[in-house]
This record gives sequence, structure tokens and C-alpha cells, in this order.
Amino acid sequence: MSKYSVIGQRVHNVDGTEKVTGSAKYTFDVVLPNMLYGKILRSPHPHAKILKIDTRKAKRLVGVRAVVTGKDTPGHKQGIWRRFPELCDEEILCREKVRYIGDPVAAVAAIDEDTAEEALDLIDVEYELLPAVFDPLEAIKEDAPQIHEGVELNINVTRHIEWGDVDEAFKKCDHIREDQFKCSSQAHVCMETHDAVASFGHNGKLTVWTSSQSSYYIQRLLADMLDLRESDIRVMNRHTGGGFGSKFELDSAQFCAAVLSMKLCQPVKIVLSREEEFTATKRRTPMYYYLKLGAKKDGTLLAKEARAITEGGAYTAMGATALYLTGFFSSFPYKYPNYRYDGYRVYTNTAPTSAMRGFGAPQSTFVGETQLDMMAEDLGIDPIEIRRKNGMTPNYEVPGQAFIQSCGLHQCLDKIEAHIKERGKLPPNHGIGVAAYGFMSGGIFNWFNTPYAFSSAIVRINIDGKVDLFTGACDIGQGSNTTLSMICAEELGVRLEDIRIFSGDTGICPPDLGAWGSRETLMNGNAVKMAAADAKRQLLEAAAAKMGPNIVYDLDIKDRWIHLVDRPERGVSYFDIVKEAIRGKDGNAIMGRGYYTPHRKGMISPAYSFGVQAAEVAVDVETGKYRLVNVTTAHESGTVINPVGIEGQLEGAIMMAGGYGFCEDQPMDEGKILNPSIADYKLIRSLDMPETEILAIDTYEPEGPFGAKEAGEGLTNPTAGAIANALYKAAGVRIHDLPITPEKVLRALKEKKKKSK
Repeated sequence: MSKYSVIGQRVHNVDGTEKVTGSAKYTFDVVLPNMLYGKILRSPHPHAKILKIDTRKAKRLVGVRAVVTGKDTPGHKQGIWRRFPELCDEEILCREKVRYIGDPVAAVAAIDEDTAEEALDLIDVEYELLPAVFDPLEAIKEDAPQIHEGVELNINVTRHIEWGDVDEAFKKCDHIREDQFKCSSQAHVCMETHDAVASFGHNGKLTVWTSSQSSYYIQRLLADMLDLRESDIRVMNRHTGGGFGSKFELDSAQFCAAVLSMKLCQPVKIVLSREEEFTATKRRTPMYYYLKLGAKKDGTLLAKEARAITEGGAYTAMGATALYLTGFFSSFPYKYPNYRYDGYRVYTNTAPTSAMRGFGAPQSTFVGETQLDMMAEDLGIDPIEIRRKNGMTPNYEVPGQAFIQSCGLHQCLDKIEAHIKERGKLPPNHGIGVAAYGFMSGGIFNWFNTPYAFSSAIVRINIDGKVDLFTGACDIGQGSNTTLSMICAEELGVRLEDIRIFSGDTGICPPDLGAWGSRETLMNGNAVKMAAADAKRQLLEAAAAKMGPNIVYDLDIKDRWIHLVDRPERGVSYFDIVKEAIRGKDGNAIMGRGYYTPHRKGMISPAYSFGVQAAEVAVDVETGKYRLVNVTTAHESGTVINPVGIEGQLEGAIMMAGGYGFCEDQPMDEGKILNPSIADYKLIRSLDMPETEILAIDTYEPEGPFGAKEAGEGLTNPTAGAIANALYKAAGVRIHDLPITPEKVLRALKEKKKKSK
């Protein structure tokens, strides 16, 4: 029998009914009195000076209320790395220069979208074209065009990680492999495009409704860019139709809507088109990877060296974090006594690259797990066994980087090994590949430079026993509103239906750093648990006064019943005590507060989850076409708050990560994306989805609320590597660049056949 009443129960999302009935309100649904509609003019050139912008014809068009350019803004450059001003390099509305096809240069507000669109055609921009460069390997050459003035060789950021004596360790290795890989780009393809409604009043206050992963980030960044006080801006996150890393930075819809509204003192709504979503928002970072791996004959890994050159696109965005994390996770989930990583992020005249689900880990996991399988084959060792021999274990410290408290990697390996045996003998041209992974539960680093706690929450108990939970955390479809409500209900001893959550509204909720890096369950969950515990303490004090002196520490609340721990039958109603406690406070509602900021010097995250995935593929060796047959994942995420939520995350991760490994790409011609539509961008659709299964592994994370930790992004990391390894088992070919398309498989099969003759 579970010791929990709410935690571990299979529950649907608290906002599920609204979503399935169509009553959920998204930013797209916001309509305000006197609201205008905005559109953004974007550069058709990858690199050019702006000589002149003539807006006179557009302003004279009937129905147009305002046209703005960069000259109508304070002219600040924004970036989410606020601690490092040199990395804040994006104006949003360009004043002197454009750096990619899609860079915004002007915005229009009109009485309707058609008029605003027509006005864009009337804006005359005179450009002086500049030489452009699109590949990072070309951009770092001495004679390459300089994209940002003063940045030598277009190298935006470098990162270095090292421990042990790598060079000496390689001398002691019995076998060394050196391999090169290329990882492609990927679009987020959120069902809801970027959008915003901004309303600036005559009182000098700005209100923004938007689809975002962090209301607080947008509030703070708008304040920086518009010379407003933070508290003069209220950002409200509506239901969000997907984020995946694309929506926690200030975007052109939010900024341009705000600038236009401030000019007019009227609400302005901007919704990006699907083509803009593909061409003018940020995307997953393409990477060139070099790996060197050394081992003993028995498979013990002694040393690893990794180098990555990444395509940064036109601006820094979150690319500096992705550059670091791909090197960090290149050391996961194994014990490397000697490790070295050097990463280089390079500016190019392409759409900026930034955060996307996995944050650099899908790339490092693909290349690392592919190479590890090759090493196992070279040494004649089973792929599961080499992972078991070197896998991380509880209480392992990655030198200067991470302390692993809970870790169920070996249990995951055992489960997957049993699963593969259960599949039995496979048909011809079928193969099962495995890949292991680890991922963080939020980052400890404060690159945003905020003085606030990383997560905070307020719990208010009303006279009728209903509980209001206020949190700045944003539910972007991952179910954080449900998870946090369950944590609150469990700690407080009430039922889930007693919790009413208010989230993502900077006007009424305490700050939270947002939904990224799989941080909300652990970080905001801890804050919620603390806030609920604070409110619970006040109730128990009131109950002790009623039931007798000196028993407050012997009391608990479960299922709305305040009782003695040792004698559960002796107690009082939660609802009765709530009323008495509020009367005892002169009518004030009971308020609990909680704050959480992790503190572990030099470490990346407070906790890590682990898993192993097995993918089965079937290959047509005549055409190279293959299909995913089954994807089974053994995943440990500490205490499972909501099993339904984890299952949803797994299935979504397989769709996204499978697409990254199987078919998704953004081919370009001179910086222009050639497939900017869902019709042309190849996604895994419902008919392509394989059988999926999750094998839950029971662990407990001391740092997490009720022992919980990450279950969102880690699941995205192994699929491309598992597919690559499965293809080798099925057809005997290795593909080193993503996506692994049938065309690449067919070419490899033909090359293999030619070599065998």
C-alpha cells in the first residue's frame, strides 16, 4: 500500500477538460477592445547594411495606425545571458544591419491583419548587400565575412571542460577509436506559433499576454529593452501550445507588439505565421563533432576527448548554454577518469540556434552512444555489458561538475537486457539498438543574473478549505500545473480537487525561472512543498490548541483529516480547523510561503535522472527505407508523481527524438530555409509512431520533493543513437550524420556491397 494519498496516482491534467472541450483560452484567443493587429517586416537578405527605411507609403494606407522601426526603440541589445553583456547581441528590430533571412526591420499595427500585411509591401528598405557565410567551418576561416564587428573568426563563445590527464591516459589504452559526426538542425514545430497581445495604458503600465515558458524572463527582458521598471510590466502566460525550448527568450512578437502598443496606447496583437515560425524563430543547434575514445581490452573506459563546432546562427541566444551542456553531457552517463572537451560556437548568417528539448544532450548522446557501440564491437564485448561496466552509480562525483546522488542506470540496463531477450529471435533485416543517457533536473547556474530565488510559491487556504496555489511556473503542456497541484495536495493532506492553481502571471505569482532544463518538478516542486508545509504547520498549531497542549509534533493531515500520528482515529475535520484557524488570525487567510534555490558550488544541477532505450527497426535493404517497430525505455526519475504524465512525456519524446534521428532537417540555400511549412518539413506522424513501452525504475532522489526528479527532456536524448545502433544490427551500415534518412542508408548499403566484392 502506498504511503501517499495523491502522489503516484494516475490522474489526468488539471486543465485537461478545458483542452479537450476547446474551452481553454490561448493567447490567440485574446481579444481586447480597440485591439489592433500587427505584422513584422523581415529581411530577405542574409547579410546587409540598412541604408534607409521609408515608411511613408505604409503610414498613409487606410487602416494603418502605426509603423515602427529600430529608431523607435531605445536601441538596446537583448540576450538571456544578462550577466555577460557581450553576449547580449540582438536588437530584435535591426537599426543598422541584418544578419539572417528573417531578421526583423519594421513592424506595423493596423485595424486588421490583411491591412497590416498590405502595409508591409509598402515599406521601402534600401540595403547594401554584404558577403555572407553559412557554414561554421567556413565562418572560422581567416577570410570569412565578419558577422559581428570585433568578433574574430566569428567565434561567438568557447567552452572547455577537463579533468584527469587525458594525454597520458590515451597512452595506456589498449584500443582507441577516433570518429567524426554531424548533427543536423531541428525545428520546434509547436502547434501554437509565437504570439503576443500587448496593452500599454495611459498609466504607463504594460500588460502582455503571451505563449511563454517563463513569464518572469519575458517581464525582465521587456523591462531591459523598453526602459521600463520591471513592476510596470505584467506578463500573463495563457495555455501554451508547446514550447520545447523555443519560448523562454524574448521574441519578435512580444517585443514588436509592446513597442507598437506603447506608441499608440492601444492593444496590439501579433501572431507569427507558420512560415515565420520556421524561418524567423530559433532552432536546434547543428554540430560538427570529433570524438576520441580509449579503453582497456576488457572494455574499461580510460579516456575521452570531444570537440564540437556548432552553427550558432546570427545571435547568441541560449547557444552558449547549449555549447557547454553538450560537452558536459558528452561525459554522461559513464565514469571517465580522464575527460576533455572543447566547444566552439560560431556565428553564421542563418537563423539563430538556441535551446531545444535536451539542450545539446541529444547531439552528444547520439555521437557518444554510436561510438561506444563501435568500441564494444571492436573489443568483442556486448553493448549492454560495456555500458554496465562503465555506468555511473549512486554517490558518484563527476570531477568539478556534478554529484550524482540517486542513479538507477544499472537497473535500467538490467530491464532493457531482459526486454531484448523477450523479443527473441528477430526476423531478417530487423535489429535492436540500445543507447543510455542521463539528464539534469534544472541548472544551478544563474546566467540570467536574478536576485530572486530560483523558484517560489505561495499557498493560501480559504475559509471553505479550498487551497489557492500561486506559482510563477509555466505549464507548457508538460503538465507542471498537475504535478505541482499533486505535490501541494499531498503535503497539505487534502485532495487534488481542493487545489486551485494560478501560474505564470507575474502580476499575482512569485517569480520562477521558467520551464527549461526539466527544472519545474524538482525546483518549483520543492518551493510548493515548502509553502504547503508552512501552511500545514499553521493548521496543526490551531489543531493542537483544540485537541490539547504539546501534541503539535504528533499531528498530521491526510485526506482532509487532522489526526494523531499514532492514533489516526483520533482527530478533527480539516475544514473545521481551517475555519477556527482563520478566526484565530482575525479573519486572515492562512498563507504559506516556500522558496528554493539549489546551492552546490561548481555543480551543474541538484539531481540527474538516467535511462536506457532500446529501438527496434526493420530495413528494406533494396531501397534503404526503414521503419521504427518498437521503442522501449527503462527510465528512472525518482518518485513518480503522476505515472500518466511520465507516459505522456515518453511518447512525446519518442515522436520528437525519433524525428530528429529519422527524418527532420532544415536544408538551406544561401541561408534560406527551403522547407518552411508543415507540408514540407518531415515530421513523424501518427502512422509512423512505433509501439512504445516504459519500464519504470524505482529510485529516490534526496534533493527532490517526495524523492522526485526529471522526467521530461532526458527521454529525448537516446533515440537517435538507439536508431543508429539498431540500423547497424539490421543492415550492417553506420550513418554518422543526422537525420538518418533512407537515402543515406541506401548509399551506405551500396558502398558496403561495393566493398564486399
